[in-house]
Amino acid sequence: PSSAKDSTGFLFNLAKQMIISAKRQSALTLPPLTRETLQDDPFTNFDEWLDKVEETLGENTALLMLDEFEVLDNAISKGRFDEEDVLGMLRHLIQHRPKFKVLIAGSHTIEEYQRWASYLINVQVVNVSYLLEHEARQLIENPIEDFTLRYEPDAVERILQLTRYHPFLVQLLCSELVALKNEQDPSIRRLATLNDVKAAILEALSTGSFFFADIQNNQVDATGLEILQFIAAKGEEAVVSQKTIALEFENTDYLNSIRLLLQRDLIEKVEDGYCFQVELIRRWFENKNI
Repeated sequence: PSSAKDSTGFLFNLAKQMIISAKRQSALTLPPLTRETLQDDPFTNFDEWLDKVEETLGENTALLMLDEFEVLDNAISKGRFDEEDVLGMLRHLIQHRPKFKVLIAGSHTIEEYQRWASYLINVQVVNVSYLLEHEARQLIENPIEDFTLRYEPDAVERILQLTRYHPFLVQLLCSELVALKNEQDPSIRRLATLNDVKAAILEALSTGSFFFADIQNNQVDATGLEILQFIAAKGEEAVVSQKTIALEFENTDYLNSIRLLLQRDLIEKVEDGYCFQVELIRRWFENKNI
């Protein structure tokens, strides 16, 4: 929906996906909604369509999930959608239509988008962070039923150290590891070793470049990027003192950048300094320094 050129296209695409999903998820046939119906008064006609949807839902509850809300915010900033119309519609949906629940996902916090915060004042913020250790181990060793690849204990521990139980990074590294094992001789293909994990790291950094590049391009400011590269160059598990960072970045607003990096779970405070939370992310920024 966020790729539409105007509000009519946005609401039409939104309704279209709702209709498709309802059919696929619960065999519910929602009433149709055409572009022509929306054209004259998009949000009023969309609201009237939601009345019909609620009748179709009966006793069911609909979960409306909007992923990557940053993309929608960018479209609003560019003037393709009117802020009050779109965000006001979401607020009205949350407050006045109990049969609908709304889940908005993104990599930024709601506080960073003031226009969203002013409209969605009664939302509950849920931080999606790392897996628990036993969950990460299960994802590594038993991602699917009857998984035939076995791991040496040191290999599992190294994956946990490199990813800090980050769900995407565990999957990324293990995917590259499986691809590596599939190229090996059948006599050693079924057992993943510590050396296999080491060999999979560079491929994972390359394959997952879009993930790491998003951190660099969309989640940190210019000073924050320099701080990440500065800490990354110090090596694995390196802790850089606050004093060292203050001296290195004394002519910048480094304290605000540090706050943002902590909020993003990219670094963490250790005694009187800072270090990377996730070694695999540190490796990527270290390679970007070369």
